[in-house]
Amino acid sequence: MELFIFLGTLFFFLAFGIPICLVLVLCAMVLMWHSGMWDAMIIPGSMLDGANNYPLMAIPFFVFAGEIMAAGGLSKRVVQLAQLMIGRVRGGLGYAAVVASIIFAGLMGSSVGEAAALGGLLLPMRKEGGYKPGRPGAVIASGAILGPIIPPSTNFILLGATISGLSITKLFMIGLVPGILIGLALMVVWFFVVRKDGYNETITFTREEKWKILIDSTPAFLMPVLLLGGIRFGVFTPTEGGAFAAIYAIVVCVLYYRELSFRELLRVSARAATTTSVVMLIVATATAVGWFITIAQIPNQMTALFSPLIDSPVLLLLCINVFLFLIGMVMDLTPNILIFAPVFYPLITQAGIDPYYFGLLFILNLGIGVITPPVGTVLYVVCGIGNIKITQLIRNLVPFILVEVVMLFLLLFFPKLSLIPLDWLMGGK
Repeated sequence: MELFIFLGTLFFFLAFGIPICLVLVLCAMVLMWHSGMWDAMIIPGSMLDGANNYPLMAIPFFVFAGEIMAAGGLSKRVVQLAQLMIGRVRGGLGYAAVVASIIFAGLMGSSVGEAAALGGLLLPMRKEGGYKPGRPGAVIASGAILGPIIPPSTNFILLGATISGLSITKLFMIGLVPGILIGLALMVVWFFVVRKDGYNETITFTREEKWKILIDSTPAFLMPVLLLGGIRFGVFTPTEGGAFAAIYAIVVCVLYYRELSFRELLRVSARAATTTSVVMLIVATATAVGWFITIAQIPNQMTALFSPLIDSPVLLLLCINVFLFLIGMVMDLTPNILIFAPVFYPLITQAGIDPYYFGLLFILNLGIGVITPPVGTVLYVVCGIGNIKITQLIRNLVPFILVEVVMLFLLLFFPKLSLIPLDWLMGGK
């Protein structure tokens, strides 16, 4: 009963367009009233406990680093590096967008930030190549889901902070190879799009330009290598890695590129603080809802609901992923992680499913949700930057979403595609 009350309340208030933070508070109040535990201090106390979580300290650092990169010229050089690597191939803009998405994912860890940075740099170039309005936008939007998967992912940090006992380092590592495979799959789709539309555009550089791009982009390319290497080999924790990313971005953008002054750095800091405050408010309100979800024994109800499927892990995962896909279409990634991860975790534990493998499927599935209507945040970012009609973007996005769903199910039916690389990257740990 409590499960349906919660879901009904959630979708009822979302239908009115109420901000998600307020919706979560209202859901907590409804569950509190239903449980008969009316106490004005429970919700504020739960919100404070939710925000007061050490692993979450990594989020403001990575957000700050991402803002510095976008404003300090590092993003531009990543795009130039991607164009140099594969831009000379027919339809080079699309291939460069996917390669840049993979590199950006290792820098920012945010789908929205990645879409905004790439869209601002690449979409103005679509007219020069004669591209249809929605084609490059679709590539950029579909590539943005690599941000939540490829480390350092702020969404994996949230998942690790929500479910105690999960190693954020292992969550990072399990997303690396599948993220690259999805990027390659997007390139395959673009290969057929290029031939269907008859694009002949290529991106070429002179020898002098090539050397300049290589030298300028080396600090940008080194950042994810140093960051992941440091986390993997225990040089620093993921939280300390966030601080390293922020300091590295400041040194490169302010002192090396010299495209960001200290005055501009203050403005960037203010934007990062605003973004972080929004994320942490969602975390806090979702924690309050999670407290009442636990008290109402909704995880036990979900276990009872899916109990006939516990002996068949593949079928169980299939049903959970269908549910998550539908939820992801109407609610953003962050609250979904915070609300449904604690609900499904006991279930997959009982079924004997590897929690890191489930975490990958969980984040990938909900990541696809950010590019599916009606609540696809990345869609509106790309449309706003590129002045593209939402219907045009969605129509061109269909083949890319389909291939990402296919990759999701390949990972679901063949767990070794993610677990073997994880064992290799972790050295058998």
